Amino acid sequence: MQLAIFQPDIPQNTGAIIRLCACMGARLHIVEPCGFAYDDKKMRRAVMDYYDLAAIVRHSSWQAFLAARPYGRLLLLSSHASQPYTEFAYANDDMLLLGRESAGVPDEVKNAADARLTIPMQNGARSLNVAIAAGIVLVESLRQTRK
Repeated sequence: MQLAIFQPDIPQNTGAIIRLCACMGARLHIVEPCGFAYDDKKMRRAVMDYYDLAAIVRHSSWQAFLAARPYGRLLLLSSHASQPYTEFAYANDDMLLLGRESAGVPDEVKNAADARLTIPMQNGARSLNVAIAAGIVLVESLRQTRK
């Protein structure tokens, strides 16, 4: 299982996602540009000793990500999707894609997704923190595929 973040805005969320991927054994793809200065040394300090456990691939753009993208389905997590993440059959080579905290993803990215999944929430709730959403769906996908 792999996870990708599209142009993340908040370094703390990126750090939490790096740590999540390190702990869960999922490769992380970061699609730049980031909305903050991504410095490996500063990120390493924020993520502590989990940074070396993480498999991180940085892509300079969406086009570079597409060119290097491994085989498998691209699953966009979105508060605007209609299919609940719990009603989806995951495969080992799937990649979960998260959008920017401030703006989600543009249509070009949305249209590249093989499926769009949502985490059902209470009426009136707009969205979850991106790192929390990543953890919820990543754990479910791993539960289904690690038998």
